[in-house]
Amino acid sequence: MTYDEIVKLIEKDNERLLTHQCSTVSKDLLHIPSPGFVDEVYGISNRTIPVLNNISRIFKHGRLNGSGYLSILPVDQGVEHSAGASFAINPLYFDPENIIKLGIEGGCNAVATTFGGLAIVARKYAHKIPFICKINHNELLTYPNKYDQVMFGVVKDAWNLGAAAIGATIYFGSPESDRQITEVSKAFEEAHALGMATVLWCYLRNDAFKKDGKDYHVAADLTGQANYLGATIQADIIKQKLPELNGGFKALGTGNSSYGKLDERMYTQLSSDHPVDLCRYQVLNCYMGRAGLINSGGASGKSDLKDAAITAIINKRAGGTGLISGRKVFQKSMEQGIQLLHTIQDIYLEKQIDIA
Repeated sequence: MTYDEIVKLIEKDNERLLTHQCSTVSKDLLHIPSPGFVDEVYGISNRTIPVLNNISRIFKHGRLNGSGYLSILPVDQGVEHSAGASFAINPLYFDPENIIKLGIEGGCNAVATTFGGLAIVARKYAHKIPFICKINHNELLTYPNKYDQVMFGVVKDAWNLGAAAIGATIYFGSPESDRQITEVSKAFEEAHALGMATVLWCYLRNDAFKKDGKDYHVAADLTGQANYLGATIQADIIKQKLPELNGGFKALGTGNSSYGKLDERMYTQLSSDHPVDLCRYQVLNCYMGRAGLINSGGASGKSDLKDAAITAIINKRAGGTGLISGRKVFQKSMEQGIQLLHTIQDIYLEKQIDIA
């Protein structure tokens, strides 16, 4: 897809995303994705040679090979959202092999899915596309539904099936978050010891984060802090939802109780209401981009191609590292899913779309 085709796709009311210049934190202070990103950022860290090898495998696979950007296909929704609800629209993906095929044909850097989904086809595909093995999940069968990430296997099994990385979710802000932080930090330590990279889904989860008709699960200040905690436990890559608003600490800390800590400069100097600036605040909290920020594509809807393109533009111009898009991709025909993935990748390859 050419630059002109991208502009036409996102429509005129979104063209400001392509021209916005960030006046908060300068891009010169960020660690920007580039062909030398692995050497220049991860290469000076404590990561071992086997970890660097697997990080490099991920960054050097698929259509974005060597660009410093990532396009990842995640399909763990069979657990997280139930298999029937996730795959009824496209039963092809009840078979994990088709998930792997979609990632390969779609030109992705890696495929992220479950222990079982990867293990069942590991000998055929582990050497053909990097695997990210998701080690914990929120199972959706307990009645009534509960929201807690629990381990579905051990790190050594992910290593045995040839995974380049493990992935995990922490529900920051939930009553169970202390246990999850402890479990995942130990798992990440083991994964690094075995030579695998680490990817953390830094999600917020608490009913209290919804207040006065606003959902602060996607607030830049709260998600940014979740990213900082993720980088603190040595996640190599941070997955986060795109921010849609700001002021979570303010809204939740009003009244007789206090919540968290804030400085007004978080909202006036480090960010603004512009989508690119909100996302840049997330990048800042990923150690200024040293831990790559990949934003999620979100649920499937009526204008997925346009929405995915907009998300990719915001992430790239903010200084992010890529996109991880699942339901928008696999809840379509394979041909349409591949087209969407290629559109995302074209945006990261397009030199006219630069860092704001």
